Amino acid sequence: MSTLTTIETIKTRYSCRAFSDKMPSDADLQTIAQAALASPSAMNLQPWRVIIVKNKELLAEFEAEGMKNIAALPDKGTHERIMSRGGKLYYNTPCQFIIPIPKDSKWARLDCGIITQTIVLAAASLRINSLICGLIEFAFSGEKAQYFREKLDISDDEEIGISILLGYADEAGVKPPHELDLSKISVVE
Repeated sequence: MSTLTTIETIKTRYSCRAFSDKMPSDADLQTIAQAALASPSAMNLQPWRVIIVKNKELLAEFEAEGMKNIAALPDKGTHERIMSRGGKLYYNTPCQFIIPIPKDSKWARLDCGIITQTIVLAAASLRINSLICGLIEFAFSGEKAQYFREKLDISDDEEIGISILLGYADEAGVKPPHELDLSKISVVE
């Protein structure tokens, strides 16, 4: 299967919320990770790391811990939204890219956004679906947080910047990209 052009990739990428069990190949995951490392960063500090999690048991632990912590929130809105989408926090993803960043870096959040965009576009160009997932924080906010940090070798000086779910959409996960709102474009001459 051929790769997509850059513009096709940007225009056709969508947030997948139902993944099949099929794991992307190690070669594709390494290609995506290496593309991520090519991302620009403020002052070329490259404050991020890329952790590829393929371990099904660990992903299931993230799911259970994250759902437990969300269910315990006083505001039930997030839990209700997840339950209305099938009750899966990480949508059965076979793989997650987790991006730790330094806690004290002035530009790390900006750089985390840049590397995230690179990852999802690199994946989409290889016809691998993705979802940018800020909800990984719920797996790392409860009693298993230190256990997860140790499993992933995340130091106390780092925080979770973001998680990107990767895999192939099952039938329920395929959807069109969002509609473009051209009113958000202005030109100053």
